[in-house]
Amino acid sequence: MAGLLDLLNSPMGKQLINGVAGQTGQPENKTADVLSMAMPLLLGAMKKNVKSSPQGAQGLMNALSNKHDGSILDNLGGLFGGGVDESVVNDGAGILGHVFGDRQPQVENALSEKSGMDAGSIANILKIAAPIVMGFVGRQTAQSNVNDASGMNALLGSMLGGQPQQNQSLITTLLDADGDGSILDDVADMVMGSNKKKGGLGGLLGGLFGK
Repeated sequence: MAGLLDLLNSPMGKQLINGVAGQTGQPENKTADVLSMAMPLLLGAMKKNVKSSPQGAQGLMNALSNKHDGSILDNLGGLFGGGVDESVVNDGAGILGHVFGDRQPQVENALSEKSGMDAGSIANILKIAAPIVMGFVGRQTAQSNVNDASGMNALLGSMLGGQPQQNQSLITTLLDADGDGSILDDVADMVMGSNKKKGGLGGLLGGLFGK
């Protein structure tokens, strides 16, 4: 099972970082930092949506099978070669709106504060990253023959932190650490470094963020 850390450390990840940096005019090192924080936020929010309702799980699986099957990953050079196509950016904006909802500005501001990059550039990076994350999830879904909500929940959990299936509920508990039903504030806490948990997902995400 390939996780996000595997993706970002792979040749494909380097190509992704280079391409997004070129598209947004930001330094590669800052772009890499933002992606290493933004991609788990996207996955974590997807996982919360899948866990919270059967409709959320079915909606994600429909989107993966109809549009986000992973083919976007086959030609990242072409994707970034002449500038990212507007349809990809618009697709990313739609994904962000669905996944983050009205919390999207807070996510962008948190990433901006942590990375030192302006929120507008963060927004542009997220719009490009979202379809690529969806493609990565789509490919893993097909390779793992995931076809129901339970399988999708386990898949996203393993991609987030390499947790075995029996620990998927633990991941959800940690991601909603304050029990308010919102995954985003808690993952943002981890991204911002204010969550002091050393074990469990906090430790795993800490490794992903290079802390």
